[in-house]
Amino acid sequence: MPLPSLERIMYGPVRSRRLGTSLGINLLPAGMKICNMNCAYCQYGWTRGAVRYRGQGLGWPTAQAVDTALSARLSAAAERNEVIDRLTVAGHGEPTLHPEFEEIARRLRSVRDRIAPGIPLAILSNSTTAAFDDVRRGLGAFDERYMKLDAGDSATFATLNGGGRHLADVLDALRTLSPIVVQAMFVRDARGVVDNSGDAAVSAWLEALETIRATRAHIYTIDRSPAQASLRPVPPRRLREIAEQVRALGIHADVFPPRRRDPKQMFETPPETPH
Repeated sequence: MPLPSLERIMYGPVRSRRLGTSLGINLLPAGMKICNMNCAYCQYGWTRGAVRYRGQGLGWPTAQAVDTALSARLSAAAERNEVIDRLTVAGHGEPTLHPEFEEIARRLRSVRDRIAPGIPLAILSNSTTAAFDDVRRGLGAFDERYMKLDAGDSATFATLNGGGRHLADVLDALRTLSPIVVQAMFVRDARGVVDNSGDAAVSAWLEALETIRATRAHIYTIDRSPAQASLRPVPPRRLREIAEQVRALGIHADVFPPRRRDPKQMFETPPETPH
């Protein structure tokens, strides 16, 4: 079953395969998935009525509420010497859709600098809003920008991510956003409908990766229940093969295979983290 949407601004810290002990920051309305994409692998299920604009009136947490929540949480962590590796803006949708994203990003950095200056501030984004001026300014407040790119051709992009943006627009925006870390989810479909791990799809993705001048790539596969139940994880060996091709471009690549557990539990066990 898909994960339920988050109810609070702060969650965790949780153990992430990629980001260590990560304190999550959710900018989306409580209990409501808000996204402008409809990824087949999404752990929060299908996007119902995808949001294609950054509108008011959806119950977004205010910039002040986010500021207050992070201040309180970091102060509590400092009092008990809690270990936190990263502060990560993620949540159950696309955080940059928040109409006050730039202001929130500025406040997050300010709070971090004041209370916990040694902890990196990171964001996970689907990359579709990277061309918006205010989003770009907001992204500049983060130490680490993990930007989604699962496909290098329009057909795979449409089938896998179901977004309302053209892939060419996304690539154009990412090309001038460096430095970024690309996060790429590779999946296969038991019915043969979705597969971005084949030679042709990977070749197109590699070309796009080189075009946008990514500094690093995180290569992984599903480890929890996806929206499209027929999706299956890509074997670790194939993930490593893809990583080697990335490295041949002079780009650092990290592989994150699924955690080892009973395959029958793979789509039933609650995840360690939404990242």
